[in-house]
Amino acid sequence: MALDLDEGYVAQGLAQGGVDTSLPIFNVERVQLQFNIASDFVAGQVANNVLILALATGRILRIDLESPSDIDDVDLPKKTSEVGLIRRMFLDPSASHLIISTTLGENFYLHSQSKQPKSLSRLKGVSIESIAWNSSQPTASTREILVGATDGNIYEIYIEPASEFYRREERYAANVWKIPEGAVTGLWAETIQGKSDTRRVVVASHSKLYHWIGKTAGRGKEGSASIYAELLSKEEPIIHATTGASSTAPASLSVSPESSEAGLDEPRSFAWLYSQGVLTGELLSTPATAELGSRIFKESKLHPRSVFPETVSARGGRKLIQDPIVSAILSQWHVLALVEGRIVAVNRLDGSVVYDQAVLEPGQSALGLVSDQKKNTFWLFTNQEIFEIVANDEERDIWKIMLQNQDYDAALRYARGAAQKDSVATASGDYLSSKGQYMDAASVWGRSSKAFEEVCLSLIDNGQDDALRKYLMAKLGAYKKSSVMQRVMIATWLIQIFMAKLNSLDDMVATKAELLENTDAGGAKRDLEQTRSEFQEFVTKHKTDLDAKTVYEVISSHDREDELLFFANTITDYDYVLSYWVQREKWTEALSVLNKQSNPETFYRYSNVLMIHVPTGLVEILVRRSNLDAQKMVPALLAYNETANVPLAQNQAVRYLNFVVSNNFEVPASVHNALISIMASHPSPSESALLGYLESQPSPPLYDADFALRLCIQHDRVQSCVHIYSTMGQYQQAVQLALQHDDIDLAAIVADRLEGNDKMRKKLWLLIAEKKIREAESIKEAINFLKRCELLRIEDLIPLFPDFVVIDDFKEEICEALEEYSRHIDSLKQEMDISQHTAEQIKAEIAALDHRYAIVESGERCWICTLPVLSRQFFVFPCQHAFHSDCLGKRVLESSGSSKRKRIKDLQTEVNQGLSVGVQRQKLVQELDGLVAEQCVLCGDLGIKQIDEPFIHKGDDVEAWAI
Repeated sequence: MALDLDEGYVAQGLAQGGVDTSLPIFNVERVQLQFNIASDFVAGQVANNVLILALATGRILRIDLESPSDIDDVDLPKKTSEVGLIRRMFLDPSASHLIISTTLGENFYLHSQSKQPKSLSRLKGVSIESIAWNSSQPTASTREILVGATDGNIYEIYIEPASEFYRREERYAANVWKIPEGAVTGLWAETIQGKSDTRRVVVASHSKLYHWIGKTAGRGKEGSASIYAELLSKEEPIIHATTGASSTAPASLSVSPESSEAGLDEPRSFAWLYSQGVLTGELLSTPATAELGSRIFKESKLHPRSVFPETVSARGGRKLIQDPIVSAILSQWHVLALVEGRIVAVNRLDGSVVYDQAVLEPGQSALGLVSDQKKNTFWLFTNQEIFEIVANDEERDIWKIMLQNQDYDAALRYARGAAQKDSVATASGDYLSSKGQYMDAASVWGRSSKAFEEVCLSLIDNGQDDALRKYLMAKLGAYKKSSVMQRVMIATWLIQIFMAKLNSLDDMVATKAELLENTDAGGAKRDLEQTRSEFQEFVTKHKTDLDAKTVYEVISSHDREDELLFFANTITDYDYVLSYWVQREKWTEALSVLNKQSNPETFYRYSNVLMIHVPTGLVEILVRRSNLDAQKMVPALLAYNETANVPLAQNQAVRYLNFVVSNNFEVPASVHNALISIMASHPSPSESALLGYLESQPSPPLYDADFALRLCIQHDRVQSCVHIYSTMGQYQQAVQLALQHDDIDLAAIVADRLEGNDKMRKKLWLLIAEKKIREAESIKEAINFLKRCELLRIEDLIPLFPDFVVIDDFKEEICEALEEYSRHIDSLKQEMDISQHTAEQIKAEIAALDHRYAIVESGERCWICTLPVLSRQFFVFPCQHAFHSDCLGKRVLESSGSSKRKRIKDLQTEVNQGLSVGVQRQKLVQELDGLVAEQCVLCGDLGIKQIDEPFIHKGDDVEAWAI
């Protein structure tokens, strides 16, 4: 068996995807049955894409619409002759629980995981007309559900599937209410969102509609006792009663399916079918009080039977109405009714008929309409056929209806595309302006395409400056970034409006005038702060849309200092802000702005004036900036130094320059020169700071020594001059300068710096000695001082003594000098004796060399060519290495320098050509032998120099080295 759903589901897929608006909102498709049935359908239900069909034979077919070829076939546990025909079926929205009611009052329960229906013994004899399922789905049990009977009784039952044969399916069944007017044609129960203990119950009969809302009874154990009995008995229901309703006409209660749009928190709707038509309304959930039912019924709308087209026949000139509305269900926005074999769809908002299609053949009866609450699908069952009512984007025109009803927020929510949303916005703005609600209208107009000039003129004519500002803000947000000119013009206009508003509020606050009725100056002050905050927020958000020059002119024309500075700070135009504060001599504010700067040019530009007025604060900022060129700061520092009358320790120019030169060795000499100039020219007599700086300099110094020397001489900085002379290597000038200023100790310190140059040091000390002897109070004192230099002798000092000095003043020194000379003479004699002994030993060793020899055996080979060494003239060394004279000469030539090589070749030429004879030739041969056999080429310096040469040279036989 199989079920063919091709046509209907193709249409449904189109509705869920891109919908063809040329299609009608609804379309009825016949479902092709691919299986044979032995009897007619007697009932049908659809939930969560699961189709349940009941046959007259008592069989129940369960079909999963997602795989319609799989069909579960279930039979009632008893024959139809015993329990009657299946009269009604009730399937919960999750398709987990099915309750079956028969014509003889037998009721059965079937779980989706079970193959065997179980009898509900507690409901035996109850003819079920309606069921309100529990809102918690899906669950293993039904939990608490309400069952409405044809006799008006309402039962609460809790069904839990049980595998044990002796256990009942229902935990309990309790009669909780009874309506006096007959059958319970509809039931609905739900938990109020956010309040788990508050529930709503709606009961429908043929003539009345009941509404309860309240807290349910608490329970110790789930499924142990009724929870609705207390609610229905304690709370008084709100009743919607009708007059003249027929108790025989079809009646039912339908609730709209769950919304398919995620996050859309729309209340569900209900539709009550009774003899006078269909009553529809929204199941509002606030306020959750007993009066909520009154509000729901008050806002409900009746669609009378006259709305649904009826078929009439003329007999003898009379029109006869044949049949009423047989069945009705509710979609998201429409009432779907079965009227005389036709499907009629009526919009529940405006009552318009959007679909009217004949479906059944004349005389063909229907079992009724069913909706799938989960999947938002709609079905029509007859005895032999199944139809699907396909919704093709049913909310496509909802925005128009809401627009006509002046529900603009809802219309905008359901509008699609720019054109629809623009229509809603335009109409909404016009409506609000007609009501005098210009602020709201401006916000809506800003999202519409209504002519810009028309809106602006309308708001200006009505004196709505605030609304105009709001409209311009909305339009500015609507323009794309590419619309540069439009954005700049609107943003500039807004600046003008803000300034005018701020000025007006300032005037009101200043004069303490009342703005409007019941509004005092305090309110104006609050408005002023609010407007200023809005201005700041606007500038921060739209600073890229503002032309700086124009905005400066606009704000300046209104004399708004705070706003001017806020704008400049927002666009990071710190030059403007800094210039502003400097012109007004607000030095603290200027430093605050400068501290936010990182552009070096700004520092160079304003350093002169700031260094004079706020030097300490400026230097605090400067030392935190590593990207400044100190050389460009020198003019400002020198200008400050000319006016600063502070101790050197408090001089901020010195402080900054010291920081620079101490932390950066790459600064140019001009920076060092500036520091020296300031410290040298300072009126303080102490030159410790200058001298400390000079002594900290490396060698060679980073400053210009000639410039520094001239400054120090000009300002009598003796110690500094002496130090500079010393660093320049001019020690004699340094000593002479120190002596000129009677600073003998300083001169001595300078002279002692000449370590390693005793001659110059002694010369300098003689200058010092001359000065010291001349100025000393006694010769004894002078001699004691001059003992600091070990180079001076008494004989060097005697010529410097004055003529009247007697020898008794320094006889001890003379005696010591004579004793020292005697000791020195004895030492020299000892050294001479040692030298003579050493010379005699050397002569003996030289004489012994003539008797040294080496033994060369007959098999000895040349260490260079490996041929027998006795085959021709050879040399043998004390290390026992022997070489042929020609081999040794060749090796020496290869390893010697150019001058030695040239000399060897010249000697070989003269000896070989016989240019010299006799003693002359003998001398040449000796010289040649001396050069060639100077040292062993393997053990001497030549061998050591060749240690990095490879064993195998280019052209050598590599195989000879193979292992």
